[in-house]
Amino acid sequence: QVQLVESGGDLVQAGGSLRLSCAASGRYFDSYTMGWFRQAPAKEREFVATISWNGDNADYADSVKGRFSISRDNAKNTVSLQMNSLKPEDTAVYYCAATGSLRRRDWGSQGGYDYWGQGTLVTVSS
Repeated sequence: QVQLVESGGDLVQAGGSLRLSCAASGRYFDSYTMGWFRQAPAKEREFVATISWNGDNADYADSVKGRFSISRDNAKNTVSLQMNSLKPEDTAVYYCAATGSLRRRDWGSQGGYDYWGQGTLVTVSS
């Protein structure tokens, strides 16, 4: 069982940066693949980024490649999402998620994630 709590959401101007954090409690955090998803108003939740259990591999949605960076600190049970060059279309509730058994080719599939946080709101003004 893993409990996830996101933080760092805020109101920021277009072009600005934010860093989201996800704190995990529970056992075996370093065995989980960790992901970030987001849900914009009136839209379905979508994949943003995922990082492997040891941090060696990461995948990103095309819409955020080159602007966002996912990282993790297994000693602190945290995963972060550094967001640069933010755009108004990045406005969404951002969710942290954990999966214990998803193959890399399925990392973008939210149905494969076992645990979810409550989300943190990011608003980007134009």
